[in-house]
Amino acid sequence: MEAAKDPPESGKRRGAVTVVFLAALPLLLLVFLFASRAASIAADTQLWTQAKQQSPPRNASSGRDRLLGGLLSPDFDGPSCRSRYEGSERWKPSPFPVSSYLVRKLREYEAHHRRCGPGTARYRAARARLESGRNGDRGECRYVVWLPIQGLGNRMLGLVSTFLYALLTGRVLLVHEPAEMEALFCEPFPGTSWLLPPSGFPSLDRGFWSSCPESYASMLESNVIGYDYDDDGGGKNASAMLPAYVYLHLENMDLRLQNHTFCEEDHRALDRFNWMVLRSDSYFAVALFLVPAYRDQLGRMFPAKGAVFHHLGRYLLHPGNRAWGVVRRFFDGYLAGADERLGVQVRVVPQSHTPFEAMYERIQRCARENGLLPEVTDEPFAGVVNGTANGSKARRKAVLLVSLKPEYYERLHGTYYANATVSGEVVTVYQPSHDGDQRTESRAHNERALAEIFLLSYCDEMVTTGWSTFGYVAHALAGVRPWLLVPQDWSRARDDDVACVRPASVEPCLHSPPSLVCRGGGGKGLDDPVARVPFLRHCEDVGFGLKLVDD
Repeated sequence: MEAAKDPPESGKRRGAVTVVFLAALPLLLLVFLFASRAASIAADTQLWTQAKQQSPPRNASSGRDRLLGGLLSPDFDGPSCRSRYEGSERWKPSPFPVSSYLVRKLREYEAHHRRCGPGTARYRAARARLESGRNGDRGECRYVVWLPIQGLGNRMLGLVSTFLYALLTGRVLLVHEPAEMEALFCEPFPGTSWLLPPSGFPSLDRGFWSSCPESYASMLESNVIGYDYDDDGGGKNASAMLPAYVYLHLENMDLRLQNHTFCEEDHRALDRFNWMVLRSDSYFAVALFLVPAYRDQLGRMFPAKGAVFHHLGRYLLHPGNRAWGVVRRFFDGYLAGADERLGVQVRVVPQSHTPFEAMYERIQRCARENGLLPEVTDEPFAGVVNGTANGSKARRKAVLLVSLKPEYYERLHGTYYANATVSGEVVTVYQPSHDGDQRTESRAHNERALAEIFLLSYCDEMVTTGWSTFGYVAHALAGVRPWLLVPQDWSRARDDDVACVRPASVEPCLHSPPSLVCRGGGGKGLDDPVARVPFLRHCEDVGFGLKLVDD
C-alpha cells in the first residue's frame, strides 16, 4: 500500500517554518546564552536607580521616616551633616506624634532666621543699633544670644530650652561657640547660620554674672526698667531708651533659679529688649509652661507634654561629622547586629563619695529585678542544646556601658565573658571610652561625650544615673523611659531601698525650679506648682525638681 502524501501546500508551509526557525536560531542562542547576564544587568540597573533616588536625602526617604514626621527640613545636602538623616534612621520610631502646629512653627522660624540671621542686611542694621548703646524701637529682628556653661548635658538642656524660648517670643537664636564646641553640632537651620559671628558681642570677653549691671535682676533693682512702662502713653518711648541689651541669668544657684525670671510681668518687661544674652545650665523649658502668656502656644505645639525635649532635641541637635563618625563606626561595628541593646550610664560625682561596690550592686539589682540582663550560671553550657540556645539560634544582647571610669565595664564584661547565662543568651559588653574625669574644656572629650549620648539613644532599654543631665538627654532623645538609679545619698541608703525607678515620662528634670514669687501674687507664688498644674510632677530622682508629664 502506498503511503499517503502531504498536499503540496502543506509541504510549502513546513519549508517556510524551517527557514524561519533556522534564521531565528542565532538570536535564540544569544538569548539562551546571555539570559542570566541580562537579568543581572537589569537587577543592577534597578539597584543603582534605587540608590540614586535615595541619595542625596534631599527629598528622599528610606524605609524609616528620615524627616521624623516633618520635624526635619528636607532642604539640606547630606555630606555637610551626615548625622541629620542617617541618625534619624537609627532611632526607634517615636512613640509621640508630631503636631502639625509644631511643624509649621519650625518652618516659620527657619524662614525668619534666614531673613534676620548673620550676613543679612537686617542683621547688620540690628547690630548697628546694638553698638549705638540704646535699645531703639521694637525691631523686626530680635535676638537671643546663648552662652554655654557647665558640662555637655547641661549645655544641651540649656540650648534646647533657649530655642523654645526663641520660638515663643519671635527671637532669632544665636549660639556663642567657644573652642571646645567648635563643629560639635551641625547647623540646624537651612540656608543660614546659628553661630554668633566672630566679631562677638559687647562685654562677652569681660563676662556676665548674676548681678552684673546688664542683668535683668540688677536693672529691676536699680530702676533701669520697671513693670509700669507704657510705650503707647506716658512711658515717653520707654523701650527706645532702654539699654542696648539685657542679660538673663538662668544658672542653677543653690538649687533655685534667680527670682524675677518666670513671672508674666517679667516676660512682658524682657520682651521690650531687641537683644538678649542668656546663660543657663538648666532645663528651664519646664518653667516656660508656668508663664500663662505662653501656655496656649505650648499646648498647640506639644499636645503630649512629655515629649518637649524629645521633639526639639531631635530637631535641633545633630552631631558634627567628626563626632558622627565615632557614632557610626561604633554602632555598626558592635551594636547593630544585636537582637536587643541595653544602655547603662553610670555617673558618680566625686562629692557623693559613692563606693564602687555599692553602686555596682545597685546596677546589678536593678537589671536583675527588671529582667534587663539574664542570670549567669557556673554550668558552661547552660540553656544550650546542640550548640544553640534551646535548639534555636542564640539570642544576642549588646550592653553599652557609658562611664568616665573603667571599673564598671571591667566587672560586667568579666561576668558575662567568664560565665554562661541561664537562658542561653549571649551577652556582650562594650565601653567606647573612659576619660577618668569630665573635661568640658576639651573638644575631643566633648565629641566623645556627644557620640556616647547618641549611642545610648539608639538602645532599646536604658539604665541611667539619677541627677545626671547626660542621662536625661540620652533617654529623652530615644523616647525611652529609663530605669533611674536612686538615691544619690549613699550614706543613708538601705539594703531594702529600691534599686531603680521608672520615671513618669521621658522628659528631663528641672533641678532648680523658679521661686514664682510674682508681683501681686499675695504669697501664692510660694505654692507648689505641681498642685496647680496637671502636667507637672516632682522628679523621681530630685524630690524638689519639676518635670513635664502627659496630663
